[in-house]
Amino acid sequence: MISVVMPAHNEEGYLEQAVGTVVAGLRERGQEFEVIIAENGSSDRTPEELGSLESTYEEVTGIRLPAPDYGRALRSGFLASRGDIVVNFDVDFVDLRFLDEAVERFKDSEVALVVGSKRAPGALDRRSPGRRVVTNVFSSLLRYGFGLQVSDTHGIKAMRRQTLEPFVRICSFGEDVFDTELILRAERAGVRVVEVPVDVTELRPPRTSIWSRIPRSLVRLVQLRARLWRERIGGDGKAGKTIG
Repeated sequence: MISVVMPAHNEEGYLEQAVGTVVAGLRERGQEFEVIIAENGSSDRTPEELGSLESTYEEVTGIRLPAPDYGRALRSGFLASRGDIVVNFDVDFVDLRFLDEAVERFKDSEVALVVGSKRAPGALDRRSPGRRVVTNVFSSLLRYGFGLQVSDTHGIKAMRRQTLEPFVRICSFGEDVFDTELILRAERAGVRVVEVPVDVTELRPPRTSIWSRIPRSLVRLVQLRARLWRERIGGDGKAGKTIG
């Protein structure tokens, strides 16, 4: 089974189309699948749209979280999923071609995590120049400050559930850093991570200002580096409080 996890915060007017695209695409492919929508702290009609989608599609299940937190939504959706492969899409970025490519990559039993990269050779990043610059700077910080091997951590991913679940459970950070912590932990444990290029186009304005996210993310990265260092020194990969 394939589980698709989609965080949703203030996605009124966008959620229905995105979920419909996923359901139709996977039905056409003859896949056994489920779609888990992790609604988190919406102040618009997203919860009502989610309720309607649950009634319309038998494959759709909703999770309701009280506060906006993208990372916590991803983590909760993963842990609620039942599939052998767990794919996360954003409401404004559904790429079934990536899913097809990930399924092909998982034919290699060594591969446990497939990252859809906006920076890999062959990728097309059509977002605003400001967002592209921030992504490049963030990725450079991770490469030189943490030894990250892949070129991107934010965005769509496909994961082999059995392998990644222990790392999902011990991740300590939510918000914008959950993806990063998960991939760093997986790489450091020797998990086989591969990336494929994706074509990204902005379909709507970001839900939070990128300029407000920058200082928050930098603080979280400093905290994450300290946490990983303490764990390495202490020899305990399970140290630290998880995000829930």
